[in-house]
Parts: sequence; C-alpha cells; structure tokens
Amino acid sequence: MAAKEILLLGNPLLRQRCRNVRAPRSEESRQVITDLRDTLAEFRSHRGFGRGIAAPQIGTSQKIIYISSDFTGAMINPAIVRKSRMRFRLWDDCFSFPDLLAYVQRNYSVVVSFTDEEGKHRQLHAKGAFAELLQHEIDHLNGILAIDRAIDSRHIILRSEFEKLSHAGPAVL
Repeated sequence: MAAKEILLLGNPLLRQRCRNVRAPRSEESRQVITDLRDTLAEFRSHRGFGRGIAAPQIGTSQKIIYISSDFTGAMINPAIVRKSRMRFRLWDDCFSFPDLLAYVQRNYSVVVSFTDEEGKHRQLHAKGAFAELLQHEIDHLNGILAIDRAIDSRHIILRSEFEKLSHAGPAVL
C-alpha cells in the first residue's frame, strides 16, 4: 500500500497550480495514481467518508485526480468544458481540512474532459453531488480550496459545531 500523508490547510503546495501530465501512461503517472487510490482508501477507512482526492493533496503538482464514486478511477488533465447555469448550495468538506466545512455554491451539472489511465481522451457528464465532487477536485489542481468558494466568511464552520447545530434544525444553519 502506497498511502501518502495528506497535506493540510496552510501548506503552500495546496495553493499552486498544477502542471499538465505529458505522459499519462508513464511509470511516474501510474505511481501517482496508485498513491492517490491508496491514500483515498486509507482516509475512508479511518474517517468514514471521502469520494475523491487530488494529486496536490499528497504533494504532487500534477493534474491528476482519483475518484471513487459514480465513476471510479483516475482522471488525468481534467478540465470542465461545460457547466450548467443552474447552481445549488451545500456544505463542502475536504481532506486537507477535515474538521472544517464551507457552505459553497456549485454548478448543478458539468461536462469534464480528461485522459484516462489507458491514455484515452474521454468526456464525462455529471450532475448533482457527483458534479460537485468533480468541481471540488479540479479546483485543487488550480490551487483553489473549498474555503475559497465559501459564500462568505460566515459560512465556514467547524465540523463539530455543524453537527451540534444540525441537531437543532435546518433554520439554525
């Protein structure tokens, strides 16, 4: 297992724009994909949540994300090529700040262009929670974090406080 340490909020590598992967089928790319897959699996086993991870979160400045959700696998050089006008709001979390939540607005649907692990160019249409996940992970590749997308500074909350308040009912949040 090649699980890596996840970089946390404040690490400057999380704010860098990643470089394109020139050789998607190279040994280096395959190793990054394995590390992402194993790190995601380990995080999920310890924290009980997690659907995707981006290369900068393990200290690699390459445009690679790994998803385990409606689609499972690596997306190399992913880019959003179309997004809906319709948007929705949700509380977003992140491995790089697992104790915080940010209330963000995301596009309801997106089309993502990417190269798969076999070097094939693909497009994927996603809606709802899956579209939100892809936007979150692709943001990482551009040095953007979920807290940067918070509706405003009042919409960032500790997970423990969110859980307390959510028991008080939706009007509190």
